Amino acid sequence: MTRYGYTMLCEQSGPKELVADVATAESVGFDFAVVSDHYFPWLDAMGHSPYAWSVLGAAAHATDRIDLMTYVTCPIKRYHPAVVAQKAATVALLSDGRFTLGLGAGENLNEHVTGGGWPPVNVRHAMLEEAVDIIRALFEGDDVSYRGRYFDVDSAKLWDRPPAAPPIGLAASGEQSCRLAAQRAEALIAVEPSAELVAQFEREGGTGKRVIGQLPVCYDTDRNRGIERAHELFRWFGGGWKVNAELPGPAAFAAASSHVRPEDVAKSIPCGNDVDEVAAAVRRYTDAGFTDVALVQIGGEDQGPFLRWAADSLLPALRS
Repeated sequence: MTRYGYTMLCEQSGPKELVADVATAESVGFDFAVVSDHYFPWLDAMGHSPYAWSVLGAAAHATDRIDLMTYVTCPIKRYHPAVVAQKAATVALLSDGRFTLGLGAGENLNEHVTGGGWPPVNVRHAMLEEAVDIIRALFEGDDVSYRGRYFDVDSAKLWDRPPAAPPIGLAASGEQSCRLAAQRAEALIAVEPSAELVAQFEREGGTGKRVIGQLPVCYDTDRNRGIERAHELFRWFGGGWKVNAELPGPAAFAAASSHVRPEDVAKSIPCGNDVDEVAAAVRRYTDAGFTDVALVQIGGEDQGPFLRWAADSLLPALRS
């Protein structure tokens, strides 16, 4: 059975609002919640970017049932993998084992802040592979010393660990990252409903594992107003991950998406309150083999109308 998730989008809401919204998402019946881990919003108009790990700690205490997940955090530049392991273990304890560590090779948008340049994609994947090895070793509870090509660890140990290590999901968009996810993780994370990607994941050893996708929507009782808001805040989305991972800041995303029209956004993002339109978009993921789909409601000022609509109309329709 498909599991449906709610997205705490740090780029469009403040920390208190995110925690209140995920508590409501739990109460209306979402199965899991994911949180973006950004240093910048995609566009200036989004207006926020609180620290995702603090939000997760608060969310763990504000909820009782809903699973929590980073979607995703990057352990190769802004954070050292040994620090990511400690953060993940702590959130797993705070949430009583409801946490999945979603990892990815990151975006220049967020990782450039620590300096040192932005590595090419093949280097980022090699760095991610080392990072996963370090994190898994620390999850085992032993003293870890490591000398790798990209990372060193000097006598590290996690003193507070959950009884079971948090499962790891890895973001993938191509052959190299898909192979890494199949061989080193419990789940594949992707943002496009690609049956080819899922098939490759299974060929490489991912059969039977979770496949987690994310779908932006813009609920509004006025469809045109929803389209306008989606265009204002999410027109960057159509650039594709190979482009989005390389752009250095919100100004670059604004420039790269300046040619995108509202009608272009409306073709790729369900806008308005048509349950069938959203259900059709979700089916593209489930038909491709995704087991979990997290919804993003575009516009962070007030998530209440979307969450009430999800409870009354959308989730029952999806589950029927």
